[in-house]
Amino acid sequence: MRRLILVLSVIVGAGLVANPISLQERLIVGESPYTVVDNWLKPFADNGYAWGAHSAVYAESPDRIFVSQRGEIRLPDPLPSGFSGFVGSIGLNPLQPEEGQRAWRNVIFVVDGNGNMIESWTQWDELFGDTIAGEQQYGGGPHKIRINQYDPERRVWVVNSNRHVVYGFSNDGSELLMTLGEEGVSGNDETHFALPQDIAFMEDGTMFVADGPDNGRIVKFDAEGNYVTHWGGPGSGRGEFNSIHAIATDIRGNIYVADRMNSRIQVFNQTTRSTWYHPNISPIGTWPDFDTPTDIYITGYDVWVSGLTYMVKLDVNGNRLFSYDLAGDEPGQFLGLHQFSVDSDGNWYGAGNRLGRTQKFSPKEGASFAELMAAPDPPLQ
Repeated sequence: MRRLILVLSVIVGAGLVANPISLQERLIVGESPYTVVDNWLKPFADNGYAWGAHSAVYAESPDRIFVSQRGEIRLPDPLPSGFSGFVGSIGLNPLQPEEGQRAWRNVIFVVDGNGNMIESWTQWDELFGDTIAGEQQYGGGPHKIRINQYDPERRVWVVNSNRHVVYGFSNDGSELLMTLGEEGVSGNDETHFALPQDIAFMEDGTMFVADGPDNGRIVKFDAEGNYVTHWGGPGSGRGEFNSIHAIATDIRGNIYVADRMNSRIQVFNQTTRSTWYHPNISPIGTWPDFDTPTDIYITGYDVWVSGLTYMVKLDVNGNRLFSYDLAGDEPGQFLGLHQFSVDSDGNWYGAGNRLGRTQKFSPKEGASFAELMAAPDPPLQ
C-alpha cells in the first residue's frame, strides 16, 4: 500500500543559486506499477554453464533487445538444489567468479520480445576478456550499451570499461566502425580514458563519455569522434565527481550525471558562451541523497534514476515524485540493477549484475500513467 513519507533531504532544482532554499519534498513510496514477466529470458548456454553478470541492456524495439554479460559461468557439479536458471539462485557471485569458472562467450547477444536469442555477436567476444597484458582485471566485459535515438544508422555503442575504450558497432554487429580511446591504455588526455562508464548523445551527434572513477570527468566529442572539450575532476565539490556511473541527456540540451560515490545527480547545460565555470558548460543543479545511483533514463519532463535495488521518478527540477523498492533475489527483484531500458510499448528491462539475469517488466493493468515510464523520446529513427 502506498504511503506518504517526508524525504529528509535537500532537493536543489534546476537553476541552482548561490544559497539554495532547502525543501522537504513529499515523496510517494509504493509498490511497483509493473509486473515481471516470469522466466522471460530463455537460457541458451552450453550444458553446465549459465549467464554471468548482466551488465547492460538496451531495448532498440520491443522485439530487439541487446543484452551484455561478463562471460558465462561454469556451474558446480553436482548442481545444488534451488537452481532457477541464473547463478545467483544458488549463491554464486558472477562478478567475482573463481579462477577458471568464467568462459568469455556470448558476451553481447540480442533477444526478441519473448526472450529468445536471435543474435549473438560472438565475433567480438575476444574484445572483452578480463586479462589485459597478462594481468587479471576486476569485472571485465561491457559496462553499458547505448544507441543514439537520433542516429539513422542506429549504431550500437558499447562501453568497454576495463580496456578503457568505447566501441561503435554497425547495427548488425558486422563492423567495428569507431573506437574512442586507446585499447588497454589508460590516461586523462584528449585520446585516452581511465575506466569509462557510459556514453550519451545529442541530436547533432555530439557524444559525452563518462570517464569513470579515476579521472572523474565528462569528455565531449563531435559526431565524428573528434575531441571537443572536457570538464570535471575527482572530488565532491560543485562540478566534481567521485566515480561517475551513468550519463544521460534530455531534449532541452541538459546533461545528467550519476555521481555515484558522492550519492547525487549533477545536472549541466551547454551554453553558447564561456562561463566562469567552463567554456560552454554550466552547472545548473545538484540532487543529493541517492544511494549508489547506477543509471538514468529521461523522457519528456520525467527523470528516472535507478540504484542497486530501487527506482525513483523525479521531474527535471529534481523534485522526487515516486519510488519503489526492488531489493531481493525473487522474480522482479535485484541485488545489483546496473542498467535499465524502456521500449516503445512501455515495457522496461533491467540488467542484474549480482544475480546474473536480465528481467522484463510490463505495466500492470490499471497502473497510473504518472507512475509509469513513458516510451523513449524521441523514438528511434
